[in-house]
Formats: sequence, C-alpha cells, structure tokens
Amino acid sequence: QVELVESGGGLVQPGGSLRLSCVASGITGSINAMGWYRQAPGKQRELVAELSSGGTTNYAESVKGRFTISRDNAKNTVYLQMNHLKPEDTAVYNCKADVGSYKIVSRKGTLVTVSS
Repeated sequence: QVELVESGGGLVQPGGSLRLSCVASGITGSINAMGWYRQAPGKQRELVAELSSGGTTNYAESVKGRFTISRDNAKNTVYLQMNHLKPEDTAVYNCKADVGSYKIVSRKGTLVTVSS
C-alpha cells in the first residue's frame, strides 16, 4: 500500500522556523520528483516546493529564499525547512511523490500555524 506520511507541523511565531518531513512507503517504482503543496483556508492549493530526482528545485515565489526542500532518496523522505515564517504561510501542508506518470499526494497533511 502506497502511503505518504508527514510530520513536523505545529504552531510557531512569526519569524520562526519549522522542518517538515514526509516518508513515502509502499512505492515499488522509481520516485521522480518529490515536493510539497499547501492549502490555506479559502484558498486554492499551491505547489510550494519541488525537487526532482536529478536535483532541480522549483519554489513558489512567495517562499523563495525562506524555504529549502531536500530529500533522502535512500529513505524515500522529503524535507521542507521553513525559515522566517509569516502568518500567510499558515496552511495544511501535503507532500507528493511523482512515480512514473502518477502523482501521489498524502491524504492527511500537517497543519502549520504561524501566529503570535
């Protein structure tokens, strides 16, 4: 059974940092890109960051310079280091893994709340 499970969300003050992790399990094929989506209340889901198997990164303009995506291919794990967090970063964050032509997105997500 394919599963993506995130961890690391929580409440943080503006200017603070959080590190999200996502472990992929049950995937038999090669994972191409891994990344993170987020969805804030009342807003559309957006792709926050993506990292290809070749090392190419792609970030949303709103997080460039503040967020860093990385992955451990041996562990099928993707990370999102979030620094200088802002209230507008508050959202549910889901991870995703591209396997062949399939895009697998985690079901649960992890809530990040940036508030004083």
